[in-house]
Formats: sequence, structure tokens, C-alpha cells
Amino acid sequence: MKVLHHFQTALTLANFLNESLFQLPFFGYNKHRFGYISCFICAEFCINKKNKKMKIILTGSLGHISKPLVEILVQKGHSVTVISSKAERQSAIVALGANAAIGTMEDLDFLTKSFKGSDIVYLMETLGTNRFFDKNLDFMATINKIANNYKQAVEDSGVKHVVHLSSIGAHTDKGVGMIAFHYNVENILKQLPEDVSIKFMRPVGFYTNMFAFIPTIKTQNAIVQNYGGDEKAPWVSPLDIAAVIAEEMEKPFDGREIRYIASDEVSPNEVARILGEAIGKPGLKWQEIPEEQMLNGMKTAGMNPKIAKGLVEMNAAGRSGKLYEDYNRHKPTLGKVKLKDFAKEFAKVYNQ
Repeated sequence: MKVLHHFQTALTLANFLNESLFQLPFFGYNKHRFGYISCFICAEFCINKKNKKMKIILTGSLGHISKPLVEILVQKGHSVTVISSKAERQSAIVALGANAAIGTMEDLDFLTKSFKGSDIVYLMETLGTNRFFDKNLDFMATINKIANNYKQAVEDSGVKHVVHLSSIGAHTDKGVGMIAFHYNVENILKQLPEDVSIKFMRPVGFYTNMFAFIPTIKTQNAIVQNYGGDEKAPWVSPLDIAAVIAEEMEKPFDGREIRYIASDEVSPNEVARILGEAIGKPGLKWQEIPEEQMLNGMKTAGMNPKIAKGLVEMNAAGRSGKLYEDYNRHKPTLGKVKLKDFAKEFAKVYNQ
């Protein structure tokens, strides 16, 4: 559609020039030489730009989002390099048709070298939930260091187009718990020079986070959280996130943009019903407990106290609606993968 728009604009301009300026004797060009030929050149340029095969760098190894994103981009013919900290992932990355760059987010020189010469870099911060139980981990400081490395590597490598995986709740650092780190990272990246265009992707809560419900379903026959009820909340499939990111990578970049991503909107009680039916427990209930009880349970399980507190506060922000303030002002079109679709995957994991 955009190609057609540019084609028509060029044709209109050419006709205008032919009927006005080009009638003047001193200009010396005719309709065939400038009008029609230039019009087709413009259209061809637009088509080539749309179909350009790009060099794209992805962080996130082969996680829930990065793996399907690799598959989409490779299928479209782009040259993809996946950054992973695990050498054992290299063969799996290559098997998908991508290149592997093995190194860590803490290594600035490695990042700069990996980013250099790329058309787009996709940035995300992840430490793995297993590190939530590291009592010595300063989560915010570690994420901020990665973000600053990203910023410096982008600037030093000369990259001009960035897609950053942020999150719902990144509009503020007040009252949203540990998710405030996304606000911090966005603002660190915004310090990049103005000629670096950034697309901030803000997905809502991942369906895959529901796998954390499995232990209490098996031991207590309930989903236990410090929020609940019949108020609908947005959830998203990593597959829909990957599709949106791939789409945005092929669109023009212009300054700093934000896009929310969601697949479905369902209440906690609906989640319990849909998951329960999928796993053969039609009576599954969602049990809401006090924040302090939730916090103490996480600490007893060995979780880092600051991270536990941040998660409980994040859940509370969802219950109060604060987490969704900006999302509700900029609601996206919902994606293809609904909770009922994900419930099939949930059942497979539950029954393993």
C-alpha cells in the first residue's frame, strides 16, 4: 500500500512539473525523459526498500520470543545473528539458519563488535528466573549495567535502528514493583543520540509466566496469588510478540516509538477455568491471598527478598490497575494466540 502511495505521489509530481515548469524553454526536459521514467524509478526504489534484506542482531539467545523471531526473520531472507552466553546453544542457532555470537551482555567489547555493521539490533534484558534465588544478586544494578552496555555498544558500533523489548508498566517507576527496571532501561536508551531510532515494545504479562502456577495447582489444587477476581487483564503469547517485532523491523524507523502487545484479555477466574479444563481439573480455583502471606511464602522458598517484594508489589499494581494505566490509554489490536490456544501447551507441560 505504501509503495502504491509513493508511486502515485511521484506520478502526480511528474505530471505537475510537465504541465508547468517543464513547459519553460530553458528547462529542456520532456515528459518521457523525466515524468514517466522517474516515476518508475521511484516505485522501484520503494519496492527495493520494502524488500531489503537486512543484517539483524538478536539478544535473548533462543528464548520464548527470540526463537520464533529467528524463524520469522530467516524465512523472510534476513541475515540473523543470535547472541547467546551459552556455547552449547550454537548448534541449535545454526540449525535455524542464523549465525551464533557467543558472549555475555556484561562484555562491552563483545557487544560492540557484534553490533557493528548491523541494520537493526534487538535488545532485551534477562537474567533467568533461577537467579531469583540468588540472595546476593542486586537485580536492579545488574540490569542497569546491561542497559548501559547496550547504550554504549549501540553508540560505538554506529547502529541507527534499535528494537527494545520493554514491558507494560514501563511508563513509570513508582508503585509497579520490580517491573520498574523497564522504566530505567528505557530512559537509559533514550540517552542515545537523536539519530538513533528506537522502537520500545511493551508486551503485557506472558502466558508462559503461568507455568509458575503449576506447583500450587498440584499441591493445593488452586492458583495462589496476591491478586484475583473477575476483572479482566491482558496476557500475551511470545509468538504474537515475535510476530509484532518482526513486523516493526520491516517498517520505517522514526525517532522514539512505543507499541503495546497483547493477545487476550481474561480475568483471573477465567484463567483458572480455562487452564483447569485443559488439564482435567474443571473445578480449579484462583485463590487470592494477602500480600504479606505471598511475600513470606516466596521468602520461605528461598527467593531473594528484594525480588520477592518486587514481584508482590507488581502483582498488587495489576490488581489496583496502576500497571495498566498507560496500556489502557493506548490499547493495541489483540494478537492471534488466545488463552485457550496456550492452555493446550500448558497442559502438556503440566502433565510432564
